Amino acid sequence: MNTDSIASEVLIEAPIERVWAALTEPASVSAWFCNGREISIDLRIGGVMILDHGDHGRYPTVIVSVVPPNAFSFRWAVLDPGALATEENSTLVEFTLKTTPEGTVLRVLESGFDNLAVPAGRSMSSLFEDHSGGWPQVVNELAQYVMANVGTPRVDPS
Repeated sequence: MNTDSIASEVLIEAPIERVWAALTEPASVSAWFCNGREISIDLRIGGVMILDHGDHGRYPTVIVSVVPPNAFSFRWAVLDPGALATEENSTLVEFTLKTTPEGTVLRVLESGFDNLAVPAGRSMSSLFEDHSGGWPQVVNELAQYVMANVGTPRVDPS
């Protein structure tokens, strides 16, 4: 069983530019990923994006790639809210977008779980299970946000 990475994919019946905007504009990310909490994004390689997950903490992520409108990735210290993400304390979250005749396929891949040092009182299996169940919900939230009454997203939970 793979315990290092999690993938999820959704087809969104919308242009790639619209999906890209939802992934990279602060107000949009706030709506679909942070329950409306204010966030900030310095959209450049090495820039910091602050994600506010309420009771779960604020995460200063570090942007790894920005390739409009096809790829966006960041590192976040999932086990250490408040800590700036580094290669040593974080997972890598990669979004890829591809135009299809039906719209845009959005894929997310989170990797690097096997390299994390798990603090006492935490379980890697529970973290991996939480994120495995969470990403399909998150991409569905993003699809619903993008669609906003335009159509129905089709989610593939793989």
